[in-house]
Amino acid sequence: MIKTVAFHLQKGGVGKTTISGTLACQSALAGFKTLLVDVDPQGNASSWFLKNATKYELVDVIQGKCFWNDAVVEIPQIPNLFLLPTFGIGGNLKNYSETKLAEEPFVIQDLIAELSGAYDRIILDMSPGLGRLERAALIASDEVITPMTPEVFSLDGLEIFIDELDKIKKNLRSNVKHTKIVINSFDNRIKQHRDIYSAACTGVFSVFKIPVDPLFRKAQEAGMAPQVFKKYGKGLKASTIESFTALDLAIWR
Repeated sequence: MIKTVAFHLQKGGVGKTTISGTLACQSALAGFKTLLVDVDPQGNASSWFLKNATKYELVDVIQGKCFWNDAVVEIPQIPNLFLLPTFGIGGNLKNYSETKLAEEPFVIQDLIAELSGAYDRIILDMSPGLGRLERAALIASDEVITPMTPEVFSLDGLEIFIDELDKIKKNLRSNVKHTKIVINSFDNRIKQHRDIYSAACTGVFSVFKIPVDPLFRKAQEAGMAPQVFKKYGKGLKASTIESFTALDLAIWR
C-alpha cells in the first residue's frame, strides 16, 4: 500500500534533507518507485539531485499551472527515483505559502492523493518551522519522523514539536503517525551523544541512530546519491548503510 512519510522538526540543521534524500535513494535502489517531494522553499533536495532548474516546480503544480507529471523529474543515476522539485533561487513556494496557502490548507493533501496511484512510496523533505506550509505537508502524510542531533536543545525542540503536532492533529483532523526519532550525526565515543540517545529511548518512540559520515557532504557536493558515490574508492561506512537499512525496513514494513 502506498505510504507518505515526512521528516520534520522545527529546528534547522538536524539533517532532514540528508536523511530524506538518502532514504529515498535507499527505497529506489530496493526496487520501489519512489517520489521525493521537496517541500522546502530553500530547495536543498532539488539542488542536491538536479544541476539545473526545470521548467516547473512544486508550487506550479499546487497552483494549477501544470499537471504533476509535467513537474516530476526522473533522477537518472538512481533507477526508480523521482523528484518533485522546488527552486531555492527564483522559486515561488515561500511567497505562495505566505499569501495563498491559508485559503487552501489541504492543497498538498489533495496532491498526494493524486500522486498515490503513480508511486509506491512518497517522501516529503520539509523546511524548519511550523507555519502553514509545514502544517499542510504534515496533514498530507501518513507518518512523520523526527530527525534530531544529539544535543540537549534538540530534546527541547522535540517536546515542542510533539505538543504542536498534537494541536495540528486535533485542529486539522489529521491521523498522522509519529512514533520514530532519528538521531543524526551520532558518535558513540561522545558521552553526551550516548546520554541523549538514552534519554530519547526512555519515551514511547523507536529511536534510530545515523553515525557521523563525511561522505554525505561530499556526495551532496557532487550531486550524487550517497549509496553510489565513492571518494578515493571509499563509500558510505558499513555502520551508515546498516543504520539506513534498519530505518528503511522499520518505515515500510
